[in-house]
Amino acid sequence: MCAMNAVRSPMAEALAKHFFGKSIYVQSAGARKGEIDGFAREVLEEIGIDLSRHKPKSVEELEEWEGLNFDLIVSLSPEAHHRALELTRTLAAEVEYWPTMDPTLVQGSREQKLDAYRDLRDGLTRRIKERLRS
Repeated sequence: MCAMNAVRSPMAEALAKHFFGKSIYVQSAGARKGEIDGFAREVLEEIGIDLSRHKPKSVEELEEWEGLNFDLIVSLSPEAHHRALELTRTLAAEVEYWPTMDPTLVQGSREQKLDAYRDLRDGLTRRIKERLRS
């Protein structure tokens, strides 16, 4: 879960599905709903992951469509972490906060911005593999 389900959480979802396939159930959502970010799509395409079909959704939409039957919620932004903790009032799920930088805040050239998204991708890859390997 991230703020808008536009950068961090869709990248994390796509990476987890890429590395673990159907051995785990993964869905992403945002505290709010945004639009998928083009740089996020681009840096995942660099490693062979297609994010073009991702449709951003809020936590409320996810709950409406599928229910919230998760064992673990990983929050990637302060806003998402607050929302995840609120969910534990009615959902018996573990919540972990993985503070991640928001690459949309990076200023500079196109390449500098892409590097920030690559850093996010690579950091999420490491964390996901470490946490979900078992």
